[in-house]
Amino acid sequence: MTFPESTFFDLGKAKREQELAELLKAVKKAGKVMDKKIAVVILAGGLGKRMKSQDKPKVMFEINSRPMIDYVIELAFRINAEKIVPVVGHHREQVINFLESKYPGKNIEFAVQEEQLGTGHAVMQAEKALEGFTGNVLILSGDVPLLKYETVHKLINEHSKNNNDATLLTTVFNNSSGYGRIVRDTGGKFEKIVEEKDANEEEKKIKEINPAIYIADSKVLFDALKKITPNNNQKEYYLTDIFHFIPKEKTGTVVTRDELEVTGVNSIEQLKEMEEAVNSGS
Repeated sequence: MTFPESTFFDLGKAKREQELAELLKAVKKAGKVMDKKIAVVILAGGLGKRMKSQDKPKVMFEINSRPMIDYVIELAFRINAEKIVPVVGHHREQVINFLESKYPGKNIEFAVQEEQLGTGHAVMQAEKALEGFTGNVLILSGDVPLLKYETVHKLINEHSKNNNDATLLTTVFNNSSGYGRIVRDTGGKFEKIVEEKDANEEEKKIKEINPAIYIADSKVLFDALKKITPNNNQKEYYLTDIFHFIPKEKTGTVVTRDELEVTGVNSIEQLKEMEEAVNSGS
């Protein structure tokens, strides 16, 4: 049985139109995901006892005459954050006065952590400042000043592209001591984060670490925070425990190979080393 040539033309046209409709639908869906607003929460409440100062917040120590938190605030502006929420604690007036003076009228709203009850507890304090916000929340540390825009942009894109509930940045350290370890299943997929103080001997051998940089859907984040408990050796609310309440299939990871950009400053010596690395261009 033969068909007129016009029939094949019509069938081909119909197929192309269907493919085009599906493509437009996919683009529209991706656009909605990418258009999600971003708020940035910056953990900035620590005193930093090893910084040899009892009257200065750790994030106010300087690299090239700029407080560390200023680098993180600048990064938040670069990604067009709708709202920036520094969570302040010890000697908070120094952080507040500096940022209000340098960025008057900007979209910065402070949250206060009166007691230092862990990183999870710190982020809980930001919920009120983000009341009514719908979108993604990027969590940064005020003592990690050299994080690159390109890395954060990749983290945001991967999170959005895969429609994740949460995505975390990881890296591999030759000396992973002191950091939470990334535990993966036999297939290489993210399973959990184990804090150094709670890790067993096998887990302590893991080199892939958690530098505490995350992005999560705001509702998922604060719902998970309501479920965590201080049931650990430190009796603190670990932010990493939120991943117990977020489906593994909706959790992603992005790996950076640059140790320096995700290194937190914990001592005066480390601060000087970081400044030297910046000035040498390494």
